[in-house]
Amino acid sequence: MEQAISFERVPTHIFDDSEKASKAVAHEIGALIRQHNQDKKPTVLGLATGSSPKKVYQELIRLHKEEGLSFKNVHTFNLDEYYPMEPDSVQSYTRFMKEQLFDHVDIPVTNYHIPNGTLAYDKIPEFCRDYEEKIEKLGGFDFYLLGIGRNGHIGFNEPGSIITSKTRLMTLDILTKIDAAIDFGGLEKVPKKAITLGIDKIMNAKRIVLLAWGEHKAESVARAVEGPVTSEIPASYLQQHPNTTFILDETAASLLTRIKTPWVVDSVTWDRNMIKKAVTHLSLALGKPVLKLTTKDYNEHGMSELLSLYGQSHDINIEVFNYLQHTITGWPGGKPNADDTHRPERAFPARKKVIIFSPHPDDDIISMGGTFQRLHDQGHDVHVVYQTSGNIAVADDEALRFAEFVIDFNEKFESSNAKANKIYKESVKFLKGKRDSEVDIESVREIKGLIRQGEAKNTCRFVGIKKENAHFLNMPFYETGTIRKKPLTEPDIQLIMNVIEEIQPHQIYAAGDLADPHGTHKVCLDAIFEAITRLKHREYMKNCWVWLYKGAWAEWDIDQIEMAVPMSPDQVFKKRMGIFKHQSQKDGVVFQGEDSREFWQRAEERNRGTAELYNKLGLAEYEAMEAFVRWRF
Repeated sequence: MEQAISFERVPTHIFDDSEKASKAVAHEIGALIRQHNQDKKPTVLGLATGSSPKKVYQELIRLHKEEGLSFKNVHTFNLDEYYPMEPDSVQSYTRFMKEQLFDHVDIPVTNYHIPNGTLAYDKIPEFCRDYEEKIEKLGGFDFYLLGIGRNGHIGFNEPGSIITSKTRLMTLDILTKIDAAIDFGGLEKVPKKAITLGIDKIMNAKRIVLLAWGEHKAESVARAVEGPVTSEIPASYLQQHPNTTFILDETAASLLTRIKTPWVVDSVTWDRNMIKKAVTHLSLALGKPVLKLTTKDYNEHGMSELLSLYGQSHDINIEVFNYLQHTITGWPGGKPNADDTHRPERAFPARKKVIIFSPHPDDDIISMGGTFQRLHDQGHDVHVVYQTSGNIAVADDEALRFAEFVIDFNEKFESSNAKANKIYKESVKFLKGKRDSEVDIESVREIKGLIRQGEAKNTCRFVGIKKENAHFLNMPFYETGTIRKKPLTEPDIQLIMNVIEEIQPHQIYAAGDLADPHGTHKVCLDAIFEAITRLKHREYMKNCWVWLYKGAWAEWDIDQIEMAVPMSPDQVFKKRMGIFKHQSQKDGVVFQGEDSREFWQRAEERNRGTAELYNKLGLAEYEAMEAFVRWRF
C-alpha cells in the first residue's frame, strides 16, 4: 500500500471540537504532575492566556476538585503581560490566570509567576533576566502550553522575532493590537507594548503543545505547520523542536493540505461531497468553468483516481455542475406546488413557521437579510429570536445620548419621571468618570441593551414582520459587561428550548459563523444544538430542517453550500437599508475586528463574492448570493 504524503513539518492532531482536545491536553498535564508528585520532584509549567487554553484550565480544576490532582509542587511561568497593566485590570493576564485557574486549585501563591506590567520602564531588563533565572533554577520547563496569534506569534514574540530571542519588552504588531481591541473596547485603548518570554526559553521546554481553535487561526496554523521556518511566522520555529504537537479543532485545521485537498495526500472515498470539493477546487484553481475541465486537468492535479472510477471527465463535470445548480433557489422556504426533487428545500408545507436565531441584534439582517426578506414576502410565518442583548457593542456616548433624550422627552411633554432622572444622573456620573478597564454599571448596560433592542425592532418593521414575532432572550451567559463571558448554563439552554416549543418551526436558521472573534456565535450555536438535541424526538421536530448561515465574519466554502439564495441589485440595496437600521453599529463600531469596513460593506462583499464563485464555476451570473449549509440532527 502506498504511503500517504505528508506536508506537515510538525506532529499535528485534529479533534472534532475544542472541548475534546482540551480534555486530552489537560489529562496529559495531569499525568505529568501526578508522576512528578510521586517522584517527589517539582513540575514546571509554562502557561498561556486567551480563549484557547480556557477549557484546559477548566478540566485541570475538575481534576483537582474531583480526582485529587494536587498543584502544591507545581511552578508556573506565564508567557506574557501587557505593559503597562495593573494586575486587577479586566484585561490583566494576572487577573485572568487567577480567575481561570490559580484561585481554584491548591497552588501556592509563591509558585506562580506572571510578568509584571506595573514596573518602572528602567526596571524591566532586570526583571526579565530574573524571570529567566528563576526558570533555570527550577531546571527549565517540563511542559509549555502555547496558543498562536493570527500573525503567527507565540506569546508576544511578534513577526521578526529571532529564535534566540530572550524575555523582553516588545512593541505589539498592528494585527495583535487589532485582535486585542476586542478586549479593550477600541484600538486606541490597547497598550502599545508587552513583556514576553523569549522564544529561546520556550524552545528549551521538554514538551510543547500548541492549541488553536477556529477559522480565524487556520491561515497562521497552516503557515506554521506546512510553511518554511521563518521569523515572519514565529510559531514555525516549533518545527525544529523535538517534542512539539499542534492540537487543533477541525476549523483551525481547515487550510492544512490533508483537509483542504486530501486527494493529493492519500486515497480518499470519492463520495458526493468529496467529488464536489475536488472538482470545484480544480475549476477555481485553473480558472476554468466546471464543464470545461479536461481529462488532462484531472490527471495533472492528483485526481486520476477519480477518473478511473468514472472513466470520463465529461461525466464528472456534468454531475458536479448539476450538484451546484440544484443548490440555487429563489424560494428559501420551498416553492409551493413545485417538484422539489432537486430543490434544497421542501415544497410542503407551503406556509412554514420559521425561526431565525440571531446571536447579536443585527446578525439576522447582516448575514441573511435577503433571505429574511424573501421568507416574509413569500408568505411564511417568520420569527426572529435575538439571543443576546449585544449591549457591550454600544459606545458610551451613544448611551448618554439616549438617556438624555428620555429626560428631554419628559421635560418637553411635562411627564416627570423621578426614576428616569435618577438613572440618567447615575449613568452620566459613571460614564464621565469611567476608566478604560471598568465594567459598565447595570443601568448603563440596560440602556445600551434597549438601544440595540430598538434597532432590532426597527429592522423587523422594515422587513414587514409583526412586532410579536421578534423575541429577545437576553441569554444570561452574555451579561457580564465584558467580552469574557460566563459558561453556557441550563437557563441559557432552557430559553432556546422554550421558544422552539412555543413556535414549533418547520425551519430554523442559525449562525454557523464561528470565525466571530468574540466567541458569542459559538456559544449561541452550542445552545441551539443542545436544545434541538433534547427536543428532536418531539413530533413537530421530525419535520424541522436547520440551516446554518455565515456572512458577518466569513463565508461557507463553495463546496459546502447546500442552499444559495440569489439577490438582485434592488434586493442588495434593500438589505443595506435594513442593516442601516442599526445606527449604533455604524460609523466606527466598538468591536470592529481586523476589518475596518462597516458590516454592510463586508456583507455585500461576501455576498457578491459567493455569486462570483458560482459564475466562475460556469453557472448563471447573479448580483449577490446568501449561502446556507444544512445541519442534520
